[in-house]
Amino acid sequence: MKLIVGLGNPGKEYAKTRHNIGFMAVDTLAQEWGIELNREKFKGVYGMGTVNGEKVYLLKPLTFMNLSGECVRPFMDYFGIEDAELVIIYDDMDTVAGTIRLRAKGGHGGHNGMKSLIQHLGTNQFARVRMGVSKPTHESVVNYVLGRFRPDEEAAVETSIQHTVAAMTYYLENSFENVMNRFNGQQ
Repeated sequence: MKLIVGLGNPGKEYAKTRHNIGFMAVDTLAQEWGIELNREKFKGVYGMGTVNGEKVYLLKPLTFMNLSGECVRPFMDYFGIEDAELVIIYDDMDTVAGTIRLRAKGGHGGHNGMKSLIQHLGTNQFARVRMGVSKPTHESVVNYVLGRFRPDEEAAVETSIQHTVAAMTYYLENSFENVMNRFNGQQ
């Protein structure tokens, strides 16, 4: 069993923003794997299916980014999902746009969604896919992450989403360590 969670903010005003690249990746996974995100539970929207013989849950917390743990922890408890079966997909300013970085554990790196998850899960021992959005150059961090991608960034965003889909598909039949070795830093 696997739980793949994309972080983001609910609402049309946040669609296609840098902070919502995790939602975008999960939406693409759902489409590629034929999983409908049509159920709601614990302040999140989710779908489940079987992909390559593996039971998979896809989840988008609707709690707003900074409260993501309030959705994920009860969801995991209810469905009996272990920390080792969890992957979080989220935006990362310390990674260049178009690049993905995978880690089996780690800190929050200043990301408020990850802070909430670590707090509510009581551990930082869970896998994550950091999708690069680069650093802002002339605007505040808040305005930057809540801003939409510029037209010149769209190709890089699509590339990183496709790499994330490929990595998660590979993960269904391989260890996360093998996934990291194969996909880390792909652009």
